[in-house]
Amino acid sequence: MSTNRSSDPLLPTETLELDSGLSLVPRFKLNLTVHRVDASVKPLDEWQLKRSLIDFLKASFSVIVPEEDLHVRKFKDINKRKREDPVARGKLFIRQLGFLSTSSEDQEKKVSEWKKKVVAKIDGIELSLVGVKFKLSVEIPQSDDFEAMRKEWEENSAFHGGDRGYSGYFRGRKREPDTIVLRGVPSRWFAETRVSSKPSMLVTHTIFSALGKIRNLDVAEDDGIRKDTDEDDEDIVPGLQCKIAVRFDDHSEFCKALKVLCGRSLQKEGSRLKADYEVSWDKDDVFRNAKSQPEQNIRSMPKIPTGNYRNEGARYQPYVPRYSENNTRSKRFKV
Repeated sequence: MSTNRSSDPLLPTETLELDSGLSLVPRFKLNLTVHRVDASVKPLDEWQLKRSLIDFLKASFSVIVPEEDLHVRKFKDINKRKREDPVARGKLFIRQLGFLSTSSEDQEKKVSEWKKKVVAKIDGIELSLVGVKFKLSVEIPQSDDFEAMRKEWEENSAFHGGDRGYSGYFRGRKREPDTIVLRGVPSRWFAETRVSSKPSMLVTHTIFSALGKIRNLDVAEDDGIRKDTDEDDEDIVPGLQCKIAVRFDDHSEFCKALKVLCGRSLQKEGSRLKADYEVSWDKDDVFRNAKSQPEQNIRSMPKIPTGNYRNEGARYQPYVPRYSENNTRSKRFKV
């Protein structure tokens, strides 16, 4: 089910249609860690592990997971690792969540309970792969857990006090974040079509306006979500992904946007690729710290023809979002 409604809350199993042919589609992500159980030093058979886990999910939850949605990476030099050290890590994506759809107001609770049930049943299971036993540990990543992130910033506020709060809040008031940071999205999806392959501030602003009223925005190239250095990994091609920081008008707008981004992937119409990004709240005060470095904000601001200036020299100005009752984006929703 997809929606672009302006006022209704977005349910956990619904898809949100964005601009530029993009959409946020629901998915359930689990981080996997594999340990040895016995004293064997035989290498992990990744294919056997995938088949065993896929069969287990089908038998236990009637969930079919395609092989491409289960990623396993072995660590290097596993023969030299201590017995208690993991031998591999992985990621599991369950994308077919339609069976959890319901018109009931309890859908959010139902989905949450089902996810906890899956974690409880998979975590700690032992798999015998070609005569070698391995133990599987699973957890929901914090970037997919809105309540875990809320708890983190509330604890941060309690321990660090209000004097270090974000701009826009009075001294002594609790620290409430208003900025999300998104990593692991294709740069070309946020670029101007047939103009450049680099992400555009204007295109990015248009896309994220569907999540709430934006105060500030920054887009930069990203070399990819860094993985464990001991992990067998593919080469990362610089420039293919971008890192996006979006500062919303206030804390409530930020919360609504973050909750929608949690537990979803970005998909583009006509593409088979799904961007399984990571989202978090800004712990580094990106825009506040940038005040001492004004050139940092300018570097990614495109020059946009305004067309309403009296002289030619003033026609091109750095793009600064402006809002009024007439031009505020209508794709808004409550959480």
